[in-house]
Amino acid sequence: MFELVEPIATVTFSEVVNEAFLALGMRNYWDGYFAGRAAPLGPAPAEVVHAVFYNFADGEVARHIPWVWGKITPQEAITVREQGSTAALRQMIGELADSPGLVRAADLATRAAVSAPTEGRPLYAGLRALDVPEEPVARLWHAATLLREHRGDGHNAALLAHGIGGTEAHVLIAVSLGMRAEEFGRIHHLPKARLTAVVDGLRGRGLVDAAGGFTDAGRETRQRIEALTDELAAPAYDVLSADELDELAAGLEPIAAAVWAFDN
Repeated sequence: MFELVEPIATVTFSEVVNEAFLALGMRNYWDGYFAGRAAPLGPAPAEVVHAVFYNFADGEVARHIPWVWGKITPQEAITVREQGSTAALRQMIGELADSPGLVRAADLATRAAVSAPTEGRPLYAGLRALDVPEEPVARLWHAATLLREHRGDGHNAALLAHGIGGTEAHVLIAVSLGMRAEEFGRIHHLPKARLTAVVDGLRGRGLVDAAGGFTDAGRETRQRIEALTDELAAPAYDVLSADELDELAAGLEPIAAAVWAFDN
C-alpha cells in the first residue's frame, strides 16, 4: 500500500504546487513545503514543527517557520496545497481523473484514511481535523496524504524506539543505496564535519562498517524499523474487508503508475 499511496500523496511536492506558493510570496521551494505540510499544525513554532517532522537537521525548519506565516495563514496554505495538488494529480493521470475507478478508489481510501487512531500521530491528527474534499481527485489526494502521514508518524516512532535520529535515518538510507552520506540529496548540503560525526556515531554503535556499508547489525536494525513501520501503519486498513483492500489496491495501481510515468 505504501508503494501505491506514496506517489499520489507526493504530487504535493511537485512544481505545480511550488509555483502556487511562489505566487503568494514564498521565497523558494522550501518555504512552500513547510507552509503546506505544517499548516495542519496551525501556527506552531519552529521547535514543534522540527519535532513532528523529525528528520530535518537542526535549524532547517527555523529558516522558514514562522517567516512563512507572515505571508500566508495556515488555512490559506491548506487551501493552496489542496488545490495545487489536485491540479497536479489531474494533470499527471489524464483521463483516469474522470474514471469510475478513481471515484471508487477515493471512497475506499478515504474510509481507511479517516479510520485510524490518532494517538501519538500529531501530523496525522492535524490532517484528520480538516474537512474531506468532495471532488473525487481532491478526495483521493487527501486520503493518500492522510495515509502517508499516518505511516510517517509511525515511522518516526519506530526510529525513536531504535535510537535512530533524523539525520542518522538519512545516512542509513544513503548506506542502503550504496551512497556516501554527502551524496544523498536530503543531507548532502550539511557541513562535512557534521556528516562525518553522524557516520562515526553509527560506526561506533556497530551499525556501519569501516568501508561505510552496513554491518549485519545495521542491516538488521533497518529491517526491524521498516517492519515495525509497516506494522504500525496497518491499522488504518483494518476497516476494509480483504476484498475491499484488494479492490483498493487494484484501483490505485493504474493511478500510481501514471504518476510514476509522468515523473520519469
